[in-house]
Amino acid sequence: MAQSGQSIRIATVNVNGIRAAYRRGMAEWLAPREVDLLCLQEVRAPDKITRELLDEDVWDVRHAEAAAKGRAGVAIATRRDAFDGALLPTASRVGIGEEYFDDSGRWIENDVTLPSGETLTLVSAYVHSGEVDTPKQADKYRFMDAMLTRLPEIAGGSDHALVVGDLNVGHTERDIKNWKGNVKNAGFLPEERAYFDRFFGEVGYVDVARSLAGDVPGPYTWWSYRGKAFDTDAGWRIDYHMATPGLAARAQSATVDRAASYDTRFSDHAPLVVDYRLS
Repeated sequence: MAQSGQSIRIATVNVNGIRAAYRRGMAEWLAPREVDLLCLQEVRAPDKITRELLDEDVWDVRHAEAAAKGRAGVAIATRRDAFDGALLPTASRVGIGEEYFDDSGRWIENDVTLPSGETLTLVSAYVHSGEVDTPKQADKYRFMDAMLTRLPEIAGGSDHALVVGDLNVGHTERDIKNWKGNVKNAGFLPEERAYFDRFFGEVGYVDVARSLAGDVPGPYTWWSYRGKAFDTDAGWRIDYHMATPGLAARAQSATVDRAASYDTRFSDHAPLVVDYRLS
């Protein structure tokens, strides 16, 4: 477990297909990383295969498989021996609360009792990538509308709430290296960014990685496989930890586990790993 038991380590990564990620070295990243709670997006595999790859002897796996085969899919894996099993979920729910998205494989929640006795609702979320002026973009806005409803609900139902995952929007100009060329593209549209103004404003969540990093470019979490994006660090910061204020105040460090080189990546996203103090 992280920090000799004094903190909880929570990681999120869009694996871009868990089978491909394991072929490319995901296990070698995960084994020594001492992650307590692991949230995945774009699992894109049947439940049976997902559980086999993660190894259910090591991890308790809760997986929301998408009805569309080979698409989406989110999961939360809890290390069984973390804090002597104290982090194993007391409840798990699939779906954001709108029936339209129930089998989309984009939202899963676990309730956890922390060693302190406090409750945490942890969400692994995968927001649509979208495409301007298409039904895909309409679905993206509909999903973020549902988030505006669900985020306050889970914050009100637990001592702490944490929503992590690939949210597919760069909130500010600091979050995309080439932001000027993307203001009319999905992922950086003003209408999309306005939702994040609300998430981190009136809804009351905190952008943990930004809060810790300060007013700097990135740190980016996604780089296109095309061209030289990774080599030139022409990335996007679209993977988040969104926490309620009490939990955000306990965040000690946020690290993007950027691969050493283009050919050693197991996904086009890098894991975002945050350590939180227990109290």
